[in-house]
Amino acid sequence: MDQSKRTLLKTAATAGIGGLAGCAIPGRASHDTKTPFAVAQPMLPIVGSSEMFPVRRIYCIGRNYAAHAREMGSDPNREPPFFFQKPSDAVQLVPPGQTIDHPYPTLTKNYHYEIELVAALDKGGRNVPLDKALDLVYGYAIGLDMTRRDLQRGMGDQKKPWEIGKSFDHSAPIGPIHPVRSTGHFKNGAIWLKVNDAVKQQANLDQMIWSVAEQISKLSEAFELMPGDIIYSGTPENVGPVVRGDIMEGHIDGLPNIRVKVV
Repeated sequence: MDQSKRTLLKTAATAGIGGLAGCAIPGRASHDTKTPFAVAQPMLPIVGSSEMFPVRRIYCIGRNYAAHAREMGSDPNREPPFFFQKPSDAVQLVPPGQTIDHPYPTLTKNYHYEIELVAALDKGGRNVPLDKALDLVYGYAIGLDMTRRDLQRGMGDQKKPWEIGKSFDHSAPIGPIHPVRSTGHFKNGAIWLKVNDAVKQQANLDQMIWSVAEQISKLSEAFELMPGDIIYSGTPENVGPVVRGDIMEGHIDGLPNIRVKVV
């Protein structure tokens, strides 16, 4: 194994991923673990640090703003929180001050934006009490939950899993992680998305049905949360389509904007 592969695997092990391909031993891999090939660990830069944040899982909450729930055909007063996942390598870094190219995905003719606050965890647990939930948060970022809406709806109509509409390559554009020590926790503040300079989504974070703390507590009832997990916390109303050539700009008060061009 050449030196570059050894370095990559050592980085992955240090980041805490276990059970690399070809490894039958559960738990964390060590730098001596032998595998038939190297697998890159998705990571995001941490603002103000030379360290990187390793992404373990991407959780997303559905229909977490009342107006968005209604536009998707649901009653926000009757629905408990529900979650879905994206693969960790769906992240696409959007550095502040840059406009990055985002590939229009295959199979869809109705490709939608969803602007969201993202919470990044550096601690884990099961059945986390609500008053302890924010202790798990290392930092925050601004992200897009990109969606092949026609595929999502089509699979839903067939009562089949709609993973194909949500969990595809580059479906989670995201800015760098801003540590809580620098930003505090985001409980209110403007969130908006523009497409070609026209405002499409606009709300306040305090309009979330389930707060970040509540999301973490509820998630931990179903999954053991771990360091490296990130949580997309839901999108406001007026989700809609983009086509090649469109430029999306996302904003959350207290975080630098992200800009993404669909190509």
